[in-house]
Amino acid sequence: NDNLLEQALTLYKKYFPYNVDDEFPNGWRIGTVGEIIEIHDSKRIPLSSAERMKMTRKIYPYYGAASLMDYVDDFIFNGKYLLLGEDGTVVDSSGYPILQYVCGKFWVNNHTHILTGKLGFNVESLYMLFKQTPVKSIVTGAVQPKISQTNLRSIRVVIPPKKLLKDYNCLVDPLFSLFRLNKEENKSLATLRDTLLPKLMSGEIDVSSVKI
Repeated sequence: NDNLLEQALTLYKKYFPYNVDDEFPNGWRIGTVGEIIEIHDSKRIPLSSAERMKMTRKIYPYYGAASLMDYVDDFIFNGKYLLLGEDGTVVDSSGYPILQYVCGKFWVNNHTHILTGKLGFNVESLYMLFKQTPVKSIVTGAVQPKISQTNLRSIRVVIPPKKLLKDYNCLVDPLFSLFRLNKEENKSLATLRDTLLPKLMSGEIDVSSVKI
């Protein structure tokens, strides 16, 4: 999956080689992140650790600002979204945003922005854009780092022609389809491991006769 993301990013840089300080052809322009994103933060519902501990099914991912935190009994989002850390761990060591590309049914706490794209940007091309957009300058808070909606929307970006975005989105769609398939396979394998390993350790499953 890391390799698939590298391929998608390499193609993005080839299709969209300009930054805000460059001169670029007609049809390209400088805009702001606020023009190309939809923010779905109002749908977030935080769950305390005590609430999550009471749950029994725990089949839906529960995401925080930087990673998958837990599994819960229900979901509030269904589809493809880009998560961008809002407070806590919001940037990496190079000043780029903490991002999570998620799909399917899931729950999110109130420490991450939930984004989709517009003006030709879909979740995948938005993901690639943010992977090379430094955000350290908009982080506030000395004790608890934070990226506010207002500051996020204000970031200047190069907005390319919609036709070029459409071509790129079509080109990388198979890469991200495989990426999502791999994530599901990893999840299934992890579930199988977690089911079988305790039984192997306890001797409930006997593999002494298996020849390798």
